[in-house]
Amino acid sequence: MKRKEFIFSLTGGLFTMGSLAGLKRISDSLQQQDEKMPVLFIGHGSPMNGIEQNEFSLEWEKTGKDLKTPQAILVISAHWLTNGTHITAMDFPKTIHDFGGFPEELYKVQYPVPGNRQLAQETKDLIKSTNVGLNHDWGLDHGSWTVVRRMYPDATIPVLQLSIDYSKPASYHYNLAKELSALRKKGVLIIGSGNMIHNLGMIAWDKLEQPGYGYDWAIEMHELFRKKITDGDHNALINYESLGKSARLAIPTPDHYYPLMYVLGLQEKKETPTFFNDRLVGGSLNMTSVRFE
Repeated sequence: MKRKEFIFSLTGGLFTMGSLAGLKRISDSLQQQDEKMPVLFIGHGSPMNGIEQNEFSLEWEKTGKDLKTPQAILVISAHWLTNGTHITAMDFPKTIHDFGGFPEELYKVQYPVPGNRQLAQETKDLIKSTNVGLNHDWGLDHGSWTVVRRMYPDATIPVLQLSIDYSKPASYHYNLAKELSALRKKGVLIIGSGNMIHNLGMIAWDKLEQPGYGYDWAIEMHELFRKKITDGDHNALINYESLGKSARLAIPTPDHYYPLMYVLGLQEKKETPTFFNDRLVGGSLNMTSVRFE
């Protein structure tokens, strides 16, 4: 992958506005389920993972097969940063190609899933700590569709996105997530999509194909994040700036880290983490993902 392609893939790039059509509106309120759905944090990495057969995308496919089929999916993606909190509330969310410099094949991908207006309203009503805007313009950015498309390629499960209020600290996102817990018992799979370690400016371009390569500080944080998550030390992870210089290198900006806060906020007391795709990439990124159930 070229350097320009990689940077555009992980910083957002420019939006290509597509349109979707053809599936009926799904508006029925979701019913209480016997079992609550797990919650996932996915390290999403490059948009090319959405079409390439590699160790990361194959694990996403496996995860989709392992889980009970959800009634709907709610994604908190690192690539929808807003003032205030918003949720997609359209019948058919468009597939957003928010990157540049990639093969034409990637821009042709559409993921024509339905939305669910009723679920958007129910989610808005669940959240009491802030007013949630119902959004009819966004869609699914690559933090969502590249992952969910691999998990559920039939495109029949409604998918919504909840935005990240980028004016708020980590604690805000952690606490807001707790207000979403009832959705898990209604068959909603909640996914936080980002990367725990995400420093684009220090990528070792000549090491991208070397499995597990990481700078010393990245290796330190890779191990520390895993330990803190395993130990349930949410306070340390919320206050990540206090973890020292290595943490500041791992998280120079919190956009890709904040989705983890939602997943941690949704973890219940007896739930334990299962890690997957747990490796470093290019020295200063990691793809580590975690499942709580």
